[in-house]
Amino acid sequence: MLQTTYSSPLGQLILLADSTALLGLWYSDQAHVGAKYRLATIEHGTSPILQQTSRWLDAYFDGRKPAIDQLPVHPQTTPFRQQVYRVLTTIPYGSTMTYQQIADQLTKRNGHKTGSARAVGGAVAHNPIGIIIPCHRVVGANGSLTGYAGGLARKRYLLALEKA
Repeated sequence: MLQTTYSSPLGQLILLADSTALLGLWYSDQAHVGAKYRLATIEHGTSPILQQTSRWLDAYFDGRKPAIDQLPVHPQTTPFRQQVYRVLTTIPYGSTMTYQQIADQLTKRNGHKTGSARAVGGAVAHNPIGIIIPCHRVVGANGSLTGYAGGLARKRYLLALEKA
């Protein structure tokens, strides 16, 4: 694994990848930074995946709407959270979805009740690949901006960038 930093309009981002996929993207000062990884022990450097991620972020912050599937991402987490993150990747650029809508989609996909809006909220809060797996596109039941590990000001910025 290697990590690098990316200077975004919202502050320093930490990018983490192995030889096959992006494993993490966090604001350096956010809640849950580093997830399960001990970032202090991981070498700083560059790799094709980290370079590709930086180019993706350049395009995103320039408003060019890069596709999520342009990057190999592999969040290391529970099966439930993996399902939530797959739903997040289907929320179109410039759109939002509620926690309950995500829970409803999981229930429909699995053919049985699969988590609650609260459980989805827990998964979203611990998203290890922020921005790219767009947890900022998740809003409260009434459309209100609710928690975001990077802070609500950053969430507002990202949604405004996307004209959501």
